Amino acid sequence: MYVCTGMKKSIIILAFLAIAGMPANVSAQKWEGLAETPQMGWNSWNKFGHNISEELIRQQADAMVESGLVDAGYIYLNMDDCWHGDRDADGFVQPNTKTFPSGIKALADYVHSKGMKLGIYSDAGRKTCAGMTGSFGHEYQDAIQYARWGIDYLKYDWCSSENINPRGAYALMRDALRAAGRPILFSMCEWGSNKPWEWAAEIGHSWRTTGDITARFAGDPRQRGWGQTVLSIIDQNAPLRKYAGPGHWNDPDMLEVGNGMTVNEDRAHFTMWCMMAAPLILGNDLSKMSAETCAIILNRDVIAIDQDKLGVQGLRFKSENDIEYWFKPLVNGEWAFCILNRSEKPADLEINWQDFNLTDDEVSHLSTSFDQITYTVTDLWNKPAKKARTVTTKKNISVTIPGHDVILYRLTPQTGRK
Repeated sequence: MYVCTGMKKSIIILAFLAIAGMPANVSAQKWEGLAETPQMGWNSWNKFGHNISEELIRQQADAMVESGLVDAGYIYLNMDDCWHGDRDADGFVQPNTKTFPSGIKALADYVHSKGMKLGIYSDAGRKTCAGMTGSFGHEYQDAIQYARWGIDYLKYDWCSSENINPRGAYALMRDALRAAGRPILFSMCEWGSNKPWEWAAEIGHSWRTTGDITARFAGDPRQRGWGQTVLSIIDQNAPLRKYAGPGHWNDPDMLEVGNGMTVNEDRAHFTMWCMMAAPLILGNDLSKMSAETCAIILNRDVIAIDQDKLGVQGLRFKSENDIEYWFKPLVNGEWAFCILNRSEKPADLEINWQDFNLTDDEVSHLSTSFDQITYTVTDLWNKPAKKARTVTTKKNISVTIPGHDVILYRLTPQTGRK
């Protein structure tokens, strides 16, 4: 395709403005109506890294449907780094013809036929993190190409970004996506290096708040190789709750459920992402899942905590001796209540509800009011038998929480006050 000189000149000018941190004359808005609740889907990187192909993506698409994940709300199927080939003579990026012989458009058509949306990966720098061609200087061309292919989601990384202003670079790609004319969810992968939570709400639909996750629950994140633990990421993401909300989410990185941690750790990891209203992007091999992995990622009651329409990130109310108490306000006066055991040892606890009268002054301004309201207590990981006695907040509850595990309750207010 021929690209006119004026278009090439505009691309160069906008790229220069991004580097210099100067505002461009044209400022578009991000696509609204996307990610009104945190996005759900799958990404290739955590499990497959560089080793992706058209065949793999089709296989994972089939598995998403057959396993019930699509019906549960996981609709984005995202290719990460290494799908790239070279740019053509006009500067438009092309896929690797050896690993994606049918092309991206055919792959998108296949994914769409399964009731899902296809995501793609690029980088604000000259090269991606794996050394493939980045989008720097080609932002508008890449956005046009993604729209032609039928792409629905863009993960936009931050490697090879020396001397590039992050706010300018991400705003430039936002504007390019808008100009291309196809609604594309914009997932900013800036790693939290430049505090995107302070400026990205008008640019992207989510932004990374931390470095990359690994399949390690605890320990010193500086030891045992590269990447962060689940607990270290929770600690970084927890204070940022006031910046999250419908259409603009804190992203503590993709999920590692099913990638080698214990079942307890996987359950705690998944639960805490739901409590933090985080995007739920799976990163395991969907074609080879254990029953335990399926039970975790397909628990619709727990997913509903993440997807609650109120759109409030949970708050860490209290920490005592490796035990953390979290609350997340929900619609209709309900609350999610989670206890996280950070220790490897089990913990025996008694829950006195009167110890948890709180008001969320920072975000929702809602109160638990246990001294005035009686709630029905539903255990979301251990559903009681149909004829079991109804548990309420009128009485204390005794619980045992295994090491590196959680309990998660949904608290539903009963009609009337105490």
